[in-house]
Amino acid sequence: MRDAEAVTFAGGSLDRATHLRADAARLIESGEARCLALWRGRPLLDTCNGDARLAWLPVASEVFAPDAPSILLGTEAGAPRFAREVEDWAGIAEPAAAPPFLDEARTAHPALPEHLRFGELRAVMAALSPADAGNAATAKGIFAWHAAHRFCANCGGPSRIDDAGWRRSCPACGAQHFPRTDPVVIMLILSGNSLLLGRQSSWPEGMYSLLAGFMEPGETIEAAVRRETFEETGVRVGRVEYLASQPWPFPSSLMIGCRGEALGRELRLDPTEIEDALWVSRERAMAALAGLDPVIRPSRRGAIARFLIERWLADRLD
Repeated sequence: MRDAEAVTFAGGSLDRATHLRADAARLIESGEARCLALWRGRPLLDTCNGDARLAWLPVASEVFAPDAPSILLGTEAGAPRFAREVEDWAGIAEPAAAPPFLDEARTAHPALPEHLRFGELRAVMAALSPADAGNAATAKGIFAWHAAHRFCANCGGPSRIDDAGWRRSCPACGAQHFPRTDPVVIMLILSGNSLLLGRQSSWPEGMYSLLAGFMEPGETIEAAVRRETFEETGVRVGRVEYLASQPWPFPSSLMIGCRGEALGRELRLDPTEIEDALWVSRERAMAALAGLDPVIRPSRRGAIARFLIERWLADRLD
């Protein structure tokens, strides 16, 4: 697919500079070092003039706790770029027990100018530049991994951040743990002029998207596409082709986009896997993307599902 890397989150601008991670303590003292702040997984945005772009702060900004871990994201034009988390501050509300599917709130910090606000990455991903989206995805994904892997998987003891944030080491048994990415197949299943869409019960009313599912150990991409499609809808799939991939930092997946050829159209849904599925003609899919279908709400901009569907409609899959 010619423009596969135009998908959201694929365009980070930083040189990851893995050879500099052992020297992070010196780099963070550099006058050129800047830091991306994240609060509750939300990156800090500069919303001046209604825009949305990442805001890079001095590493010594008062919004950071003195002992906040610093992740070396890489360098840009030779200048170090870090990421640090911001703790809750006095007066901020507790996190919602059941957060909304899409949180569009922009939250200000009392120590920062009004135009700098924290925003949910899922809500702003389509408005960010390719570079900002990719850089934010890296920061969010690595912090999500640290939050879920605070203890050694070998002995159960507390582990510590190491290698400028790109490794956790266990002082008790010496085991080392590295960031993981969970592979997920997402399928553009076609039958003639029609596309197979499905929906989960947790999604907003009317939202339909491509089928998707996690890969299992010992499974090829093609086998995962066929298995997930059959498990969810009862549709058998023949030929499978890779199209594009997308880092998906919610919390840390790699979406592997594929095209699959359906061998039949009969649907037998598994209610534990999916709430509904339907075949949609090209004409109806175009109407849905334009907001003109009375039933179907399309997947949101920035998601690889939307990216693949738009290119199918424009005959740009090859």
